[in-house]
Amino acid sequence: QVQLVESGGGLVQAGGSLRLSCAASGRTFSSYSMGWLRQAPGKEREFVAAITRSGARTYYLNSVKDRFTISRDNALNTVYLQMNTLKPEDTAVYFCAADSEQYGLGRRLNWDYWGQGTQVTVSS
Repeated sequence: QVQLVESGGGLVQAGGSLRLSCAASGRTFSSYSMGWLRQAPGKEREFVAAITRSGARTYYLNSVKDRFTISRDNALNTVYLQMNTLKPEDTAVYFCAADSEQYGLGRRLNWDYWGQGTQVTVSS
């Protein structure tokens, strides 16, 4: 069982940056692949980024690939999403997710565990 708590969301102007954090409980954080997904009002949940257990490989939604960076610190049981050059279309609730699966992470929508989400609002 893994519990996930996101933080770092907020209101930012277009072109600005935010860093999301997701703290995981439990002793086996390094056993889980981690991901970030988002859901905008009236839209379906969307894959944003994922990272393998060791952090050696990362995966991104094409539209964020050159602006967002996912990383993890297994010693701190935390995964991060650095978001730069934010655009109004990035406005959404961002969810942290964990899964024991280590393959097929790109565009993955089904994850074992989810956080409660943190709101990111980008004003134009």
